Parts: sequence; C-alpha cells; structure tokens
Amino acid sequence: MSKQFYDYYRPGDESDPHARRSIDIEAPQQRATRRQIGIDLDDEQEREKPSRREKKQLKKLRKKGQLPPEQGQDSLEEQQPKKRRHWGRRIGWTLFTIIFIALIGAGWVGWKFLQETTKVFGGAPLGNLTKLLEPTTLKGQNTGHVNILIAGNSIDDPDHAGASLTDSIMLLSINTQTKQGYMFSIPRDLWVNIPGEGYAKINDAYPLGNTDNFQETGYPNGGMGLLEKTIEQHFQVPIDYYALVNYAALKNVVNAVDGIDVNIQSPDSPGFYDPNINVADGGPLLLPNGLNHLNGQTTLNLARARGDPTSDGRVGYGFPASDFSRTQHQRQILVAIQSKMQSAGVLINPIKLGHVLDGIGTNVTTDLKINEARKLVSYVHGIGTANMQSIALESDSKNFLTSYTGTGGQSALAPAAGLNDYSDIQAYVQPLIGSLNN
Repeated sequence: MSKQFYDYYRPGDESDPHARRSIDIEAPQQRATRRQIGIDLDDEQEREKPSRREKKQLKKLRKKGQLPPEQGQDSLEEQQPKKRRHWGRRIGWTLFTIIFIALIGAGWVGWKFLQETTKVFGGAPLGNLTKLLEPTTLKGQNTGHVNILIAGNSIDDPDHAGASLTDSIMLLSINTQTKQGYMFSIPRDLWVNIPGEGYAKINDAYPLGNTDNFQETGYPNGGMGLLEKTIEQHFQVPIDYYALVNYAALKNVVNAVDGIDVNIQSPDSPGFYDPNINVADGGPLLLPNGLNHLNGQTTLNLARARGDPTSDGRVGYGFPASDFSRTQHQRQILVAIQSKMQSAGVLINPIKLGHVLDGIGTNVTTDLKINEARKLVSYVHGIGTANMQSIALESDSKNFLTSYTGTGGQSALAPAAGLNDYSDIQAYVQPLIGSLNN
C-alpha cells in the first residue's frame, strides 16, 4: 500500500466521532466502489484528469447514491443550474431553428408572390413590390360601395362546349362604411339587350365583345368591357373592377387549401345528383345532405351542376331551381374558400400559400392594380364570412324573374315585370350594392 493510502486512512483523534465514522463507513465504501470500476487508488492521485469512461461511471454511481461527491466535485444541488443552462441552450437552438425556417418560408412565399404578380398584374417582380407598398384609394371607396365583377368560364378546357361563355357571373360588393359584403349572382340565361349586339343570353356578352373587339371609354377593352356595360345598362349599378377566372383556378385553389367544407341542404332527402358531370371529371355528381368536405374537382363539379336531364333520359335531383340553385352553390363555395383562406392552417403555411398563388397566377385576369388588390383583400378579410350576404333574384318570398323563350326557341329568363322592365330588380339591389345615379 502506498504512503498516501495510509495517510488517508489514519484513524486520527479517537475523541473525534466524525473521524471514526470516516474510517469505519465512508473510506471502505469508497475504496470498494472505486475498485469495482477499475480505478487504482495510487494512480488516481497521480492523474489530474480521469478518463471519459471513468467520468461516466463515477457520475452514475453518484446519482445512485453509491458514491458521495468528491472534494472539488459539484454536489447535486450545485449541478442543477448547469442542467438548466443545458436545457436553456436547447430551447434557444430550437427557437432559432423555428424562426429560421419561418423566415425561409416567408421569403419563399414572398418571392413566389412577386413572381405570380407579374402574371396577374403585369410588370416586373421588384416593380410590383414597390407598387404594392404605395397607398391607394379604391374606386367607389368614398361613395361607400366597391363593386367587383367576377366572371368564370371554361377557357382552360378547350374540349368543353361553349368554353368562352361566362357561365358564372357575380358582383362582389364591399360596403366600406358598414363593413358588410354582398354577393349578387346574375343568371347566365338572363335574356338581355347586349349593347351593339342585340338580344341574347347575358353569358354571350363576353365572347361577343372579344370577337368584335369592343372598345369604349370608361370600360375595359374586349369581352369584359362589354359584359360590364351590359350589366350596368340593365341593373344601373356601378362596376369598379373585374376579375375573369377560369375554372382551373377554382379547382387549384381548393386543392391548395386541402379542400373546403360545404353544407348541402337539398329539398330532396338523398341530397344532390347531377348526371351531366362526366366520369372523367369524377361524375356523376352525388352529394348527400349535410356537411361535405370537397376537393377541387368536386367543388368544380358542384359549381357547374344544375341537375338538367341528359339526352339519354337520366334525370338529376336536388336542383329545384336549376340555374338559381347553381348560383346559390357558387356563392356558398366562395364563402367556404374565404373561410378556409383566413384559417391559421393556411395563413401560416408557406407551402399552401405557394400553391394558392400558383393556382391564381395563370388563371385570373383583372384590371385591379396590385396595391388596389392588397387594399381590397384587407377589406374582405375585415368583413369575415359572418357579414358576407348573398343576393338572389329568386327566393321563397319573391321571384324577380320568369321563364322566357328567346330567339330560336332558346330557354331563357326575363324580368317578371316584363322583358325590359328592371325597375323591381333595381329597387331591390341598389340599396345594397349602390346605384349609378348616386
């Protein structure tokens, strides 16, 4: 045994009870424990730093209480602050990682947004970024009503019969004073006098305006300009902006937000059935009453469906008002998309936002400038779904339209008051969405 060992285990003063306790209990226990882990007591005194393996084993034994803390080693209480600092570092790195990923995601969405703006608004990405930040006042904002004509067609589907016809026509009206919104659907079969073209269904105005290169001061060039003038002429309501949307945009946006929830309330107990939807498009359309989660294709099918009988004799159900039912569903779809877009699951998800921008970029044409679009979106977001109301020309209390047979036996609709008498309709819609006379 070495001299250091005998010095360590010297009994000391017999009158000191602590010295005896050290000899009888602590020293043998430490010696036995150290021998278990293969540490030579003589060598230990000579080494300044124990090996990593020895440190691990000593730490385990001290945790179990089999080995008391050595002189110069931190006690369990002294080690706690170090442990807290260790977890503090982990939390710090975790937060840093989250923030870093969020910044990367935001940067990607920002760049994606700038790229897509060139498709919708023209210009260059950096120029649009500068324009986006410019303050602006919307047309109609000071009068209290900002009206946007939203028209939908199937121009993205060349195999679709009548692809250029605007089978969806709607006015989105924002009341900038009361913070309310209105969606006014105009039936595609409404028989109207299209300026410079004569009588036809209102959904013919857009392709006719393109074919005849419509140009007139105060209106956009082409088909959307002629459609705007036709609506203003008959309803005497102002139109400030337009957005032409092909049906691919609807499908892509709904898929980008992982679908929408639509509450089907058909007067027929089974729900909806429309045999006109092709099998290639997921048809025929069959939806039960109640809440349905719809993907992009099914949403598109619902937006198009009106339950007409097919040439081979199949009859749909759940669409008692045909085109009126369809326009009602289109408004319902827009509200569902608005609700989903405002949810946290979409707003803070850069991947979903990127897909939404992809769906919009190549499928929407508008005369809104980018800073006007930003301000309009802020108004719509402030309104929320609860204050967005639908305006229909047919309801349980009053029908403003009646069946009409147009040129060549076409099945159409006309004002119930008479072919060109829109006075009742104007008195109904103008207090809600504004008047050209104000």
